[in-house]
Amino acid sequence: MGPLLSLELLSVLALLAAVLASALGPAPADPPGGAPLRPARVDPNPCITPFRVGLRCPDLVMRRPHGMYTESRAGRTLLRAGNSIDSIGRGPAELHGVRIGPRFMRARQRIYKRAGGRIGVRTGARLQYKLAHLGRRYWKFYNAARFELWRVDRRGRRTRKVRTGPKVSYCLRDLRRTRPNLRRSPAAPRYPGCDTYPLRQRVTLGTSTGWSDIYPPAYPEQWINVSGLRGCFAYVHIADPENRIYESNEDNNEAQVIVRLPFRAKARRRGCRGADDGRPSFPSPY
Repeated sequence: MGPLLSLELLSVLALLAAVLASALGPAPADPPGGAPLRPARVDPNPCITPFRVGLRCPDLVMRRPHGMYTESRAGRTLLRAGNSIDSIGRGPAELHGVRIGPRFMRARQRIYKRAGGRIGVRTGARLQYKLAHLGRRYWKFYNAARFELWRVDRRGRRTRKVRTGPKVSYCLRDLRRTRPNLRRSPAAPRYPGCDTYPLRQRVTLGTSTGWSDIYPPAYPEQWINVSGLRGCFAYVHIADPENRIYESNEDNNEAQVIVRLPFRAKARRRGCRGADDGRPSFPSPY
């Protein structure tokens, strides 16, 4: 069997595996807390080196959790929250994935140059074919975000992480233009919604400068299990917690709100101290 035929056979087998995975029901859930996949080779972050002056590097920030409410399910109390990942850098946050198996793609980040063109950077990013909204599967950025719940002391300082949420995979897309005043923010979306085709061999995801990828609290896995907890806590959302998208600023990716548990929507913090960090949220586009 020649090498060309072998490659074609492997490609066919990968496609058949993807079809079977789609037909057999829901794909397994993300690992708890976004446990990383097998380590991949990575390049240094050019956006924090002297070479950054010639690049249009991205910068992702997370808005405060919004629209919080509780839901009872199978004896558990889930505290739901919406989130928004905003792209505020000089260039888009863009990933280009190439298939490596039935449910995953290896992705390289594309960073655009001031003089034109772009570079490809290995960051260890992965795309995942994931069951999500409306019972459909989408190609998403794996470990795009993380939900954490921290106990806070009497001064409102975080002392101990007590829970994490199940959702870690997000599309990256241009859903709403939230900061139109930023330079090079396109007036129309350049990155559409997630790709749903199971046999896709290559996928490009991204969020343009000045645009946001927003998820309402009712979407799948937009929660943290708060069963049995009492007292004051920080409900934290983190964008790109594993640094799989290289940014010009890696220290502005978190936002939080202070909550008292058991949760009451009309008295969210009920005397708890601590700062609500991050830019305020806005009404959901859904």
